[in-house]
Amino acid sequence: MSSESKIGGDNIILIGMPASGKSTLGVILAKVLGYKFIDSDILIQEQQSRKLSQIIEEDGIDSFLKIEDDVNASIDADRTVIATGGSAVYGEKAMQHFKNIGRVVYLHVEYDRLVKRLSDIKQRGVVIRDGQTFEQLYDERVRLYNKYADITVTENCENVETVLADLIKELGEA
Repeated sequence: MSSESKIGGDNIILIGMPASGKSTLGVILAKVLGYKFIDSDILIQEQQSRKLSQIIEEDGIDSFLKIEDDVNASIDADRTVIATGGSAVYGEKAMQHFKNIGRVVYLHVEYDRLVKRLSDIKQRGVVIRDGQTFEQLYDERVRLYNKYADITVTENCENVETVLADLIKELGEA
């Protein structure tokens, strides 16, 4: 790490829809770069001693989003790949924190491809409001992902190695 880089500024934060590959790619990317890995959804579950779906069901969406924002904003990491939950972009405090501690990478997956990957969104703990369709949720979040992303990698295939190579290339140029 060079002397002029800020402490903690060398993290890579992955954002994107559920099933976009944040955790899967994040683990592999961390290994390739020699970084640590954090899955923020697991941090939330550990702090709350409940699954994400239970938090949403028992406390409601707004309460979950506050918990998620607080947990994400408190992550203190260095040379770490951080995979966030798909709803992390609703937390302004957390997203500002992530922008300060590293580069935010949006793993973009086209809507039709994403629908094929997702089976049970309720079991996954996906934050979706009553009456909201998955397509409406997708459109809403894509705007936020684009707002916060320093780098966008579009997944055009199901091959993890290809997406990883694209991601590493983008990180090298950023």
